[in-house]
Amino acid sequence: MATGWAKDGAVQEQIDSTVEDAVSRARSRLATGPGLSECEECGEPIPEARRRAMPGARRCLVCQNAHDEDAAFTGYNRRGSKDSQLR
Repeated sequence: MATGWAKDGAVQEQIDSTVEDAVSRARSRLATGPGLSECEECGEPIPEARRRAMPGARRCLVCQNAHDEDAAFTGYNRRGSKDSQLR
């Protein structure tokens, strides 16, 4: 049951739309094209199985994992300190 001016199911529609947008953004960042047969960072051969599983792969698995870990670090403490929460 919706309250106020919102129609029934409006919250779920908003959630679905947010998820669809996130999936679209993630898919748009995936590599496309033929990819490489050798890693662009270390020069080691990229295994055929990886190239089939990830079309457009440009790094070997070791270098890709290192790249992903570097990209995931933001250096920002999202939880904040207890002191900053009390102010």
